[in-house]
Formats: sequence, C-alpha cells, structure tokens
Amino acid sequence: MNSNYDVAIIGGGAAGFFTAINIAEQNPALRVAILERGKEVLSKVKISGGGRCNVTHACFVPNELVKFYPRGEKELRGPFHQFCSGDTIEWFEKHGVNLKIEEDGRMFPDTDSSQTIVDCFLKAAHQSGINVLTQQSVQSLYKTEDFWKVETTKETFLVKDIVIASGSNPKIWEMLSELGHTVVAPVPSLFTFNSKDERIKNLMGVSAEASVKIQGSKLKASGPLLITHWGMSGPAILRLSAWGARELADKEYQFKIQVNWVKDQNFEETLEQLNKLKLENAKRNIDKFCPFDFPKRLWESILKASAIQPETKWADVNKKQMIALVNQLTNAVFQVNGKSTFKEEFVTAGGVDLKEINFKTMESKVLSNLYLAGEVLNIDAITGGFNFQNAWTGGFIAAQAIAFSDSAKK
Repeated sequence: MNSNYDVAIIGGGAAGFFTAINIAEQNPALRVAILERGKEVLSKVKISGGGRCNVTHACFVPNELVKFYPRGEKELRGPFHQFCSGDTIEWFEKHGVNLKIEEDGRMFPDTDSSQTIVDCFLKAAHQSGINVLTQQSVQSLYKTEDFWKVETTKETFLVKDIVIASGSNPKIWEMLSELGHTVVAPVPSLFTFNSKDERIKNLMGVSAEASVKIQGSKLKASGPLLITHWGMSGPAILRLSAWGARELADKEYQFKIQVNWVKDQNFEETLEQLNKLKLENAKRNIDKFCPFDFPKRLWESILKASAIQPETKWADVNKKQMIALVNQLTNAVFQVNGKSTFKEEFVTAGGVDLKEINFKTMESKVLSNLYLAGEVLNIDAITGGFNFQNAWTGGFIAAQAIAFSDSAKK
C-alpha cells in the first residue's frame, strides 16, 4: 500500500501534466504522482499538430473563445475568465517556451516542434518533484471516508485527492459510471465526409470557399471546403462534423449535403450575374475562364454536371442549361456514405456529463476530492488549439482548488 502521495493524477497526457505541475508549483508541500497506463507519457502531445503541437489559439476573449466548442460552450465561459489563451502564452513563456501566432490564429512553439512542449513538461515535473509512474493502468477506484484508494496493475495508492485526466478512456469512464457519474456515450467528432460523386471524382486537392448544410437538418457551416480522394474535407466540413457529431452518428453517416460553391450568393443573385456575363461575353467559350473565386477545374466539372459542353459559347447557353448551372453552383446536392477520421487528431464527443461538475473548481459534484480535466469530460472543440486550451484551463483550475484547499488545511 503506497500512501506516499497526497494527489494522484490519472493520465500522463496534456491535462494530467498541466494539472500536476500547477499543483506542485502552487503548493510545493503536496506530494504529487502521475499514473500513466502506457510506457510513455505525453504521446498525444508529441504527434499533435503534425508534430508541431498546436498549443492554443489567438482568441483572447472568453465569450468569443467558447464559440469554438460544440460541447462545453456554456460551461467554459466561467473557467475561461479564470485562465484563457493569454494566460497559456504567459505560462509557457515563464517555463521557457515562446509561442508564435500563425495567420489563421493557431499558436505553436516557435521551434515548430512538439518536443519543445514535451521537454518543458518533463523538466517542470522533475523540478517540482512530481513522480511520473508509467505502466500503471488503473484497475479500480474506491472512496473511503478520508482517502481515495487507487489500484493499478502494479500497486495500490491511498491519496486524498484524485484528478482524472485520462482523455477518452472507456475503462475509466466505466469506473466513473460505477461510482455514480453519468457518462455521455462517445461518438466521433471532426471527421471528413465520404462521397463517390462523379462531380468531384477527379478534383482531389481542389479547395473553395463554400457554405454547406445537411439536408433535413439545421446543421450548416461555411468556410474552405477541400475535395479529397475519398470525398470532402476542410474547415467547413470539419465544423459540420463537430456540431453534428451526435446527429450524424444517429444517421449512421448516411445523409445528403447541399453545397453552395459561391458561398454568400443565392440562386437569384447568381442567375442575374451569369445572365450579365452571357451578354458581356457572348462570343467567348464558357469554359475558358471561371467567373467565380474557385479553381477552373471545379468550374469545368460544374459545367459538365449542368450538361454544358466545353467550348460552348456563352451566347449558346439556353435557359434550361443556365438554370441547371445556377443550381449546381448554389445548391449542389451530394450523397454522403460514411466518414473518415484522422487517427492522430482524433477527437471524441462524449464523456462525463457536464452537469455533474463544479466548473469553479473542476471538482465532481457526485464525489468529493475527485477532479476532472480535459477530454474525460463531455467537452470538445474544432481543430485549432482549442482542445488543448480546454485541457490547460481545466487543469489550472483543478490545480488551484487542490493546492489552496490543502495548503489551507495544513
């Protein structure tokens, strides 16, 4: 029986390390251990952002930042007022890591290497006297009157406080539900749409600013849409998949999407624009230049889908073809059959029900001295550094609650 620690952190990932370091730095008297089931810690941090680690996002206003979270928007407003992106930048600077902002707002270490973040955490943990114990797969959690009993494959720990930072770990979710927590069943979030439609078959790599909606649903999004060899991807599609994670799972990933390739224009506006072009370019071939801000290859594919032959003169486009063309531009319907996920960027919608968490401390409302941070909760975001920001914020708040409640009692 090992009772050498005051706090056990379950999970040696981003949220686990951030919580542990902040506890130890704010109250050095506390003995902290990280229990990691694998052979290595911080493995997801290492591969995140293509090996560069997208640490956070340059959105510094809490009320704006919460809008990037399909699940957790309401609950994170308070926490982000306590610890937001600006605090993250400052924290890493204090620990010797400078972050830089890219054009799209994503923030990376200026070394462009996730190893910088891994090394920062390992160094800070070592300096703070945190014990990092690997291959400690938790087998059971039991609450006594004064302590938490944590049994792993290697030993048993008696600790006063536990932080669950185990990410999307079904085994831990099962234990938490046995202890009385409600766990929202996980479904994938952030995935691309599979479609074998002829219109996009040979357009791999083509990208366009588009607006997209799911037929028979309120789900819609706009932004860059990227055509891939398996279908459609890009920010617009990933956003739809995130906000529609549950609804699209219920549809078993079989649904129709409507794509407006001219994004902000409706049918009437586009028809008027094309009729004007027809008058101005009567003798020119319709396939020779694309009048819209997307690649010519996409224009040629849309013309073909509208039954307009290449080299047709603008003057020779009849009314039926013109209506077909405007429909293909503003309301192209595609059948989606299935999804593809990025393994290293895999994000899950699901986890411990947010109603059961006190977001002022990140403590469970069901079990005292049990704190939760990161993706173990039913919180997820789109890509861009937002999932990490949730981990940092939750970890910091849990750490403060643990460090100061314990130090006050000592």
